[in-house]
Amino acid sequence: MNESTSHPLKLFNSLTRELELFTPVHDGEARVYTCGPTVYNYPHIGNMRAYVFADLLGRTLSWKGYKLTHVINITDVGHLTDDADDGEDKLEKAAAERAQSIWDIAKHYTEAYWDDIKALNIRQPAHWSIATDYVPQMIDYAKGIADKHCYELDGGLYFDVSTIANYGSLARAATEDGEGRIDTVEGKRNAADFAIWRKTPEGETRQMEWDSPWGKGAPGWHLECSVMSEALLGLPFDIHTGGIDHREIHHPNEIAQNQAHSGCDHSGAHFWMHNNFLIDRAGKMSKSAGEFLRLQLLIDKGIHPLAYRLMCLQAHYRSELEFSWENLVAALTRLKRIVMGIERLKERLAASQNDKPLHPKVADIREQMDAAMSDDLNSCPVVPLLEHLLSLKKVDAAQRMDLLREMDLILGLNLETLTRADLRLHPKAASITETEIEQKLDLRQQAKADKDFAAADAIRDELIAQNVELMDGDPLRWEWSISI
Repeated sequence: MNESTSHPLKLFNSLTRELELFTPVHDGEARVYTCGPTVYNYPHIGNMRAYVFADLLGRTLSWKGYKLTHVINITDVGHLTDDADDGEDKLEKAAAERAQSIWDIAKHYTEAYWDDIKALNIRQPAHWSIATDYVPQMIDYAKGIADKHCYELDGGLYFDVSTIANYGSLARAATEDGEGRIDTVEGKRNAADFAIWRKTPEGETRQMEWDSPWGKGAPGWHLECSVMSEALLGLPFDIHTGGIDHREIHHPNEIAQNQAHSGCDHSGAHFWMHNNFLIDRAGKMSKSAGEFLRLQLLIDKGIHPLAYRLMCLQAHYRSELEFSWENLVAALTRLKRIVMGIERLKERLAASQNDKPLHPKVADIREQMDAAMSDDLNSCPVVPLLEHLLSLKKVDAAQRMDLLREMDLILGLNLETLTRADLRLHPKAASITETEIEQKLDLRQQAKADKDFAAADAIRDELIAQNVELMDGDPLRWEWSISI
């Protein structure tokens, strides 16, 4: 652990519903598994909140001095259209609708997801585990638990949850109303029993199917994560993350498989951590709605994707976060002000001499940041602390810049390289280009210098007619944005 951080890291464990001290399974290491996307469609921004959260966790663990091994899976097979054990396979359905190879569908949407990961400055994990690469291991895993914990039906191999003690404890199924319910499949012993292997229905051929002892077919969705997490991280490992929707069915089923395969009454991971939902009152978050909110839509409207990252960081990961365009633009404006403050700080660096003892105000900000992040990744106070740091004009610039870099290691906003020009609001559909705007601003600046205010006003009116908003009085450069 980083000795320069004085506060012990405490994380909320969904399994116990308590805040617990993080003690790694392997001294000095942190092994984390994150449930990744099912690549049948583009991820929406609510999906991406889970990966901003997982990245914040990983960055904090790294900052605390742990050697991080992070795994994110790509589900390119085996997930149905809901949490039930019947219905259409999402990838097969997408391939049929688009008249494309299922492999091409998976490749396209995997790359689109990776583009979003890059745009949000989410660090690359140690492993991207691709489900189809592990099917032989999944079949072996299923063989190992089949005799004691499974039974066959016409549809495939099913896990009998009654063979596991305390099934569903993560979801608190006995005391809380679960968010998802598994539909009845004829012949199941228990309503919560789930598919380990799904047989291809007689007379059908799927693009993704494998031979198994239970017939030609594909692995169940829940099986994939149990197999890949154990293969890459070993059991037990430290932390398993995912969206709160996974807490009700998917993760309890993973835990049941882990217990069955290991022969031990442990869940596989010591901590199970879940981020809450991103709420869209307009109802466009769901992929089933057709047009939905994806990161590219934000970018097309001219909003830098790191504004969305900042919006996520302004709320605690376990709190619901409401999306609105107003909230997003406010985050963009806040990010721009921070970047402007950093530009002014950089101007002071040349004259700075960082040979003095750490200023008490800088030390206090760092201590407050440590306390906040050690308290279940509470990023909410960290951005105001960063803004306060920038406001300390009488404090050595080099000391402030050193702490700012450290804060950004956790926040992941690329604050040293981000510029105000990067953050200009310029929608893709705008009728005027940035080059044209800059040319007109140069002409307007010259007109004002020549005291030809009528010409300057005419240029301004011309830009306003094209929805370009000017912010006069900016001492650093003529600033502008385009209305969305």
